[in-house]
Amino acid sequence: MASGDTSNRGAVIGGKQMDGFIQLLKEVAIEVGIPSDCIITDNNYLPGYFRSSKDWDLLIITPGRKLLAAIELKSQVGSYGNNFNNRTEEAIGSAVDLWTAFREGQFPNQQAPWVGWLMVAGRDNASERPVRNYEPYFKVRKEFVEASYLDRYKILCQKLILERHYSSAALVWTNEQHEFGDVSDDISISRFIQSFASYLSGVSDECN
Repeated sequence: MASGDTSNRGAVIGGKQMDGFIQLLKEVAIEVGIPSDCIITDNNYLPGYFRSSKDWDLLIITPGRKLLAAIELKSQVGSYGNNFNNRTEEAIGSAVDLWTAFREGQFPNQQAPWVGWLMVAGRDNASERPVRNYEPYFKVRKEFVEASYLDRYKILCQKLILERHYSSAALVWTNEQHEFGDVSDDISISRFIQSFASYLSGVSDECN
């Protein structure tokens, strides 16, 4: 997937970088029958277990106060060494906090919600070259040997799904030529949207 639409690069590096994705997800939800009143993009706090609450980027909540979906969106263009670990810890921590709160009854009388994580990362020399591993006492896992930051984000997204921390995760790259694309088919934006839409189409009656 690639595009010459310069607005995508500008959106990624701007202060409102993920607004386009939020709008797309809203449109997908509405198309499968979710009323706009159930789609929350402001004051999106959910209770946690290890902390009081967490502000998600998009929620879908029924009139009867059932949580159908929660989505977190992140981006990183540049400063990979400073921020990759932070993004990783945020992704894992948010999921563990939410699912533990769910287990402990913070969202009563409902089935498990759909939880998604979408990441936009820069594709450039800094993100594509192998990253040094620090192994003073023990070896790192083999998948991290010679892996770049873009590779590491790919590994992260795949493992977030494998370990069922998220129902779906997506990784989109962008570059200075105003192009964008999927890093891998299994964590593509289209698969993310398909999973989201399929889940919502099966529970849309909860909002009516």
